[in-house]
Amino acid sequence: MAQGSVRKTDYPDKETKTNVLSLPLNAGQVDREPHNYERWLLTKLMRMAGSPPIRFRLWNGDVIEPERPPARFTLHLRDHKALYSLVANPNLAFGDLYSAGRLDVEGDLPDLMESLYRSVHAARQKWPRWLDALWRNHTPRSTGIAEAKENIHHHYDLGNEFYQLWLDQAEMQYTCAYYESADNTLEQAQLAKLEHVCRKLRLKPGMTVVEAGCGWGGLARYMARNYGVKVHSYNISREQLAYAQSESERQGLNNLITYVEDDYRNITGQFDAFVSIGMLEHVGKENYQALSELIKRSLKPDGIALLHSIGRNRPMLMNAWIEKRIFPGAYPPSIGEFMAICEHGDFSVLDVENLRLHYAQTLNHWTERFEANAEHVTAMYDEHFTRAWRLYLAGSVAAFRAGSLQLFQVVFSHGDNNQLPQSRQDLYTFPATPEDT
Repeated sequence: MAQGSVRKTDYPDKETKTNVLSLPLNAGQVDREPHNYERWLLTKLMRMAGSPPIRFRLWNGDVIEPERPPARFTLHLRDHKALYSLVANPNLAFGDLYSAGRLDVEGDLPDLMESLYRSVHAARQKWPRWLDALWRNHTPRSTGIAEAKENIHHHYDLGNEFYQLWLDQAEMQYTCAYYESADNTLEQAQLAKLEHVCRKLRLKPGMTVVEAGCGWGGLARYMARNYGVKVHSYNISREQLAYAQSESERQGLNNLITYVEDDYRNITGQFDAFVSIGMLEHVGKENYQALSELIKRSLKPDGIALLHSIGRNRPMLMNAWIEKRIFPGAYPPSIGEFMAICEHGDFSVLDVENLRLHYAQTLNHWTERFEANAEHVTAMYDEHFTRAWRLYLAGSVAAFRAGSLQLFQVVFSHGDNNQLPQSRQDLYTFPATPEDT
């Protein structure tokens, strides 16, 4: 959401295209023959991972079959050092090795990742404590005001052209869509998501809304254009805000929307609605209490709040590679941690909806468009970047399929607010999906 510096050892972006710590071997370089104990290490690694249906092809062409055949996938290790990296810290090394081309995958990448997630989840209960500690994901980076700018710059300020290649063409939504029908297009489902959110907030013309983390501004424009509300949207990504402001001007909505380049923690005033779509993952659980207090003072007595966030069924750290290379500072909350925000502010929870499988379908659409533009992405950045984002998208598809990740929409209000409808029937009186998209 704004500017910041990029360390040379971090995930590549426009300033740093190559992670020098994970460069592949020079083309044609001959590696030595594998030792017997290296074969044993790989067998042991797969046993610790729950014996998934994976075979390994080593750098010299040797093949190690799974303990319980048949194999559905093949992992090709290009050099012996890749083996040691993978055994020492698979949570981080798998992504680095794949991005660098030192590990290749034969088979469908999302299916492979889903198989691994399910297998490891079942096997982890039997791990010795030392192994759980060795392979444990690290604590996410700080999300203080200064650090948040760098974290968001790292992911969101890669350039609007990059995201336009594979996000929806309607409102550039980089969050879960809402599929009322399995055959909805990405554009239809993203507009339906915006409509679904507006209905849950019970918006009416003349209301005021504050948005924490506005992305490319699509929700603010939708609320202003379709519901006639006045919106204050906060964001610290300069790239996103430039796009949002340009679109607001083009659509003639500047009289209703104010885009603010500032941290959500600096929101002031009171509003009829508080909404945040896809930002809670970046807040950091150490800041949940402060967020709760912010929402409490920002909401009018009969106001309604909605938080939309990736989550977990139980507290768990983000995968080390995702947090380090893709989403620094990321932490998806468990539903219990989510509810702690409501409890601290003495809010009444009105609605909780899990859109997990909707996100899996959203990611399938993103992945299809990303792959259709993969050569363009490589030309913009490099092959390392393309492979990393391919793995990130595939791993995300798998995580939502396997239930490792959830998508929660939580609606709440002040505990003493009695100006509320008695049912949710009005949310579904007619389809949210537009017919002409």
